[in-house]
Amino acid sequence: MKYALLLTVAIAAPLAGCGGADRLSRIGRPPPLSPITNPAADPAWRPVSMPTPAPQEAGVPSNSLWRQGSRTFLRDQRASQVGDLITVLVAVTDDAQLQNRTQSTRTSTQSMGAPNLLGLEASTNRVLPNSVNPATLLNTNSSNVGNGQGEVRRTEAINLRVAATIMQNLPNGNMVLSGRQEVRVNNELRELTIAGILRPQDIASDNTVRHDRLAEARITYGGRGALSDVQQPRYGTQLLDTLLPF
Repeated sequence: MKYALLLTVAIAAPLAGCGGADRLSRIGRPPPLSPITNPAADPAWRPVSMPTPAPQEAGVPSNSLWRQGSRTFLRDQRASQVGDLITVLVAVTDDAQLQNRTQSTRTSTQSMGAPNLLGLEASTNRVLPNSVNPATLLNTNSSNVGNGQGEVRRTEAINLRVAATIMQNLPNGNMVLSGRQEVRVNNELRELTIAGILRPQDIASDNTVRHDRLAEARITYGGRGALSDVQQPRYGTQLLDTLLPF
């Protein structure tokens, strides 16, 4: 136990130093905002490949003042090309409650005897006189009782608006979008990121789209700063909780 604790401390020390150096560098200052960059230049960005139908050439209607899919008299004002902006309405209201209970009971009894075993039963009386009964050589009992109970309650309500950028046009006309928003209040920085695939038909006339219209949606809402540092355990505590088996 002593050596395991020393090993844990030795591993946790450099980890705490690496993570604590950033906090030490900004003591007394709020967390910095991330610079505005090209999302396509992010090393984690990967083009999306989705199954799409075979492309079809759109016919040009003759003697028509209207363009197919247009919602304005002159031109369609909705986002459609790479680099266009679109507003995503994030309205998440989730209320989930799960409750599980498990109870198991098992009891077993085994008895074994050998009153007649090729005449060898008499040998036990010579070796262990009056101490062994051949009829009850082995008798075992076992009992196992297990009880488990778990309950999860979660309530979430998020209402936000974030502007996203069209990053890619898929062959079937769907579009891949990605957006990021940072808001700093005092010493706490709130981050909202969103990514997904949307259909042009789901874009409203005011160039907005609901988050539940996005396929493969990835929405994160978190933060970093003074409040986030207080809410999570220290690195040493997290490491001990992971490594210690008791």
